[in-house]
Amino acid sequence: MTFGFAPSAAASTPASQGSASRHGRVLEPAEWAAAGIPLLSNPREVVSGLHSRHNPGVSTAVIAVLGPEERLVASASFTQRTASADGWDYRNSLLSALRRVIPHDLRRKTPARTAVLLFCREGDERWTEEDGAWMWGLRDACTLHGLRCGAYITLTRAGWQVLGEGRGGRHPSAGSRPLRLEDTGIEPGPPSLRTVAGAIEPLRRTAAR
Repeated sequence: MTFGFAPSAAASTPASQGSASRHGRVLEPAEWAAAGIPLLSNPREVVSGLHSRHNPGVSTAVIAVLGPEERLVASASFTQRTASADGWDYRNSLLSALRRVIPHDLRRKTPARTAVLLFCREGDERWTEEDGAWMWGLRDACTLHGLRCGAYITLTRAGWQVLGEGRGGRHPSAGSRPLRLEDTGIEPGPPSLRTVAGAIEPLRRTAAR
């Protein structure tokens, strides 16, 4: 398993680099690969479903909670307007989104649900320090919410990529037109939330029975 490396906007300033180095809140590719992240059985289906529900633009993060057989339990999207090299900032944003859409599972001895993160950004599929900060944030948010940490997926103009797995595709991509839910092979899931300019807007979806 190999990763490419690319510079990140979050890594362009000495202050950002110092923050990441001082706090260690960035996961390197080797650390992520060794973390035992469960593989998605059908990543294309998951990505297409989330893209259709949230239609993310650049700098948009989509956090989704999956139950058994990768059935969507809840999801939320928000725009991260400021890039950061410190996963602590991303952890707080993810945790806030999770708390809005689903109760925590901290009473369980073993996590029963898995959270995956789709982040739409500029650049190519190669790992960046900003990706490392999102990975740290996802892992920590899952721990604090009683969830299993799942896949981290990037969405760029070239397509989508599950980092650490070497799996990806050209469609959907950043800026591509979302498919209708019925064309993705995904059953309509529960209501999702989209955060726009600080306001939470419920997306009108049919709740699964």
